[in-house]
Amino acid sequence: MSEKISKDEIRSRAVGAVLQRAIFSWQVGITVIFTLLLFALAPQPFDGWQNWFWLVGGGLTAGAFVLSTLTDEEATQEAIARQFEQQFDLGQIKNRVSRKRIEDAMEYRRNMMTLAKRARGALRASLLQSVEDVNDWIAHMYSLALQIDSFEENELVERDRRMVPQQLDKVRIRMEREQDPEVRRELERQVQQLEQQLANLEATVNGVKRAEIQLETTLSSLATVYAQMSRLGTKEVDSGRAQRLRLEIQDEINSLQDTIEAMDDVQAQSLRLR
Repeated sequence: MSEKISKDEIRSRAVGAVLQRAIFSWQVGITVIFTLLLFALAPQPFDGWQNWFWLVGGGLTAGAFVLSTLTDEEATQEAIARQFEQQFDLGQIKNRVSRKRIEDAMEYRRNMMTLAKRARGALRASLLQSVEDVNDWIAHMYSLALQIDSFEENELVERDRRMVPQQLDKVRIRMEREQDPEVRRELERQVQQLEQQLANLEATVNGVKRAEIQLETTLSSLATVYAQMSRLGTKEVDSGRAQRLRLEIQDEINSLQDTIEAMDDVQAQSLRLR
């Protein structure tokens, strides 16, 4: 994902897409054509009628259709869903397992949208809000998948994991044999740097392993949330169960964010030492 788009921007783009489709729809097209034919062929069908009345009537008819489309919340939500998914290029995710998990997460989100569209009133509003939270969840999963790809494509990390232990052994042996105090202190600093670099490399590897596990577990959590949403009833919206569900979603988002930040920190330390 080249740039994370805000919820407001996604909705703004979605409304723009709905407006564009409404303006260029076949309904508006037929209205325009019919209006122009009447304007040209029936300029004054009865006394008191002005031919420009046809234009006004056609414009009002087309405008009413566009307005009704813009106020159709279901159409807007479908457009928002399309705009949301367009943020993510799954082709950028090279790891086959990670890509499959993001695809499955997207499928759960689509099913959640279906649940929301079937609901009414407060339950519908609650489910739509939960889907918006899930958007953040999937965005973090996508970022984590890209982090995994970045590590797997980094040949320097694998090379350093082979070379740094060998280099560390050589410096330690040299340090033990060195008699000059100044040179020995330099070698001691080099040993400390190599030990820190090796620790960071291992932390990076372990972080990626945890990231892979977390992608799997968070997808399972998403499946659980979907099951809870499917059982959520109208009465339970006000009982606090819906709020607890949103808190569970936020906990997952925070956990993913913590993992991403931890991987960023370790990789930054490795770059500083390299």
